[in-house]
Amino acid sequence: MTRKSWTLFWAAGILWGIPYLFIKIAVEPGGFQPGFLVFARVCLGALFLLPLAIKQGLIKEALKFYKWILLYSVIELVGPWYFLSSGERHISSGLAGLLIATVPFWSTILASMLGDHSVWQPQRIIGMVVGFVGVILVVGLESLRGENSGSAIAMILLAALGYAIAPMMIRRKAPNLNGLAINSLAMFFTAIIYIPVGVIQWPATAPSAKAIWSLLVLGIFPTAIAFVVFFKVIIDVGPTRASMVTYINTAVAVLLGIIVLSEPLTLGIGLGLPLILIGSYLAGKKRVTP
Repeated sequence: MTRKSWTLFWAAGILWGIPYLFIKIAVEPGGFQPGFLVFARVCLGALFLLPLAIKQGLIKEALKFYKWILLYSVIELVGPWYFLSSGERHISSGLAGLLIATVPFWSTILASMLGDHSVWQPQRIIGMVVGFVGVILVVGLESLRGENSGSAIAMILLAALGYAIAPMMIRRKAPNLNGLAINSLAMFFTAIIYIPVGVIQWPATAPSAKAIWSLLVLGIFPTAIAFVVFFKVIIDVGPTRASMVTYINTAVAVLLGIIVLSEPLTLGIGLGLPLILIGSYLAGKKRVTP
């Protein structure tokens, strides 16, 4: 990766490390139901991105690919966000982060199935494994213990699979389309799809202030801004390398728990964070061939 690519990669990782904490807060008692949370997030995201895309004259070209953008919306937003919001009600944030961190493995397998066998470079695989071990240490083995809902785990894994499929699909079907145009329309389509859910799950009573603030943070930063940044990373390094951002997500989520919620800084976190950094570097570094 170039310096620019690494900067964008880290920006996306930090922005996508935010949701785990704020989703947890937003769906707590006195907050929002998962379906309404998704509806409100994409409405805010669309309101933020669509005017920018229209101002830059990007929508007309993007509408030529509306069928693929609609499919991308379902695979990347409609399904995964509902699965993640619902699943986090029944399993720990740490386990959710660990399951989402399987995205690079799904992405590698899918890329190979589509004919890109370069993804099996030893350095990249070693980096993925080292980084994943770091994720396990960071979230803690205790996340795997206790009573965890099998259906919730399945929902988070489906979300991870969607995150692997959607970027790869849209870049193959619309390789030259601007990421701002893709994601502004995707959020608009997702908001329309979720209107019935938003109406049904509209809060019967006024949500708590912290739930409202969590929703605003979710709608602007990890929704509107992060998707545009991530697509710039995909353009620079490809979807399989870009998928390593999920390791950074998890590290940021854990660090936010320590800083914001005063969660303990464990030995596993101290050992795991360097492994995530090393693994991300090895997997992201493009091999130079003679």
